[in-house]
Amino acid sequence: MTEPRKNAVVLGASARNGTGWKICETLAAAGYNVCASARTEDGVKELSQLINGEYMSCDATVESEVENLARKAHGGAGFDIAILVAGEGVTGTIDAISQETLDHAITLNFYAPVYFLRHMARNIKSGGRMVFISSIAAHRPWPGVFSYGCSKAALETLVRYAALEYAPKGISVNAVAPGPILTPTTEPRLKDEKIGGRMVKEIPQGRFVTAQEVADAVVWLATKASSINGESILIDGGMHLRRALQPTDP
Repeated sequence: MTEPRKNAVVLGASARNGTGWKICETLAAAGYNVCASARTEDGVKELSQLINGEYMSCDATVESEVENLARKAHGGAGFDIAILVAGEGVTGTIDAISQETLDHAITLNFYAPVYFLRHMARNIKSGGRMVFISSIAAHRPWPGVFSYGCSKAALETLVRYAALEYAPKGISVNAVAPGPILTPTTEPRLKDEKIGGRMVKEIPQGRFVTAQEVADAVVWLATKASSINGESILIDGGMHLRRALQPTDP
């Protein structure tokens, strides 16, 4: 008998050829039924048609919507993999950031992962795997993005606590922490010599990681890395080994 295909849920996959999009494509190519989700339906609807999957709208910052996604994805049949990609780099200094901007950073990059973890863990199958997207900013202070770095550091701490809490249920929880990712959205900025040219000098490999490379690492954690739990893996070409870019750099 042919083994039934396994199910996956990916939240934050609407940007064409972005990281979430590539994760969905890679999972589908590996034989998974994929439910692609995002705050708006347009992108994930197109993606679902390309990968012969399904789609649902879900705002990661609204707990009731995350609960609905967890309960209804794949017709309520459950799933084996849950991946949260939704997040945003929020800028501002400690001295000048507004309360609204600070709240947004914490809500999107920390509270949303808590909602996702809580409700996906209630519906994922035994032996299921969950993966989150963190950032190099959680490991290396980057001037002007303290709220983003702090919220991602909180996410990585959450991953460690969750790995302990859900291990008895056979659920593993991990994260990847990319450096700057080359996507259609970021390409103009990262290929600009004044910005990207300065940043790439601090990457030992001499180039930015691609969305596909991040997707490959996420899917490996979600499908192959059976003995890894509570880990945050840097995917940055070695950028964390060097200093963060400073505003005064020439």
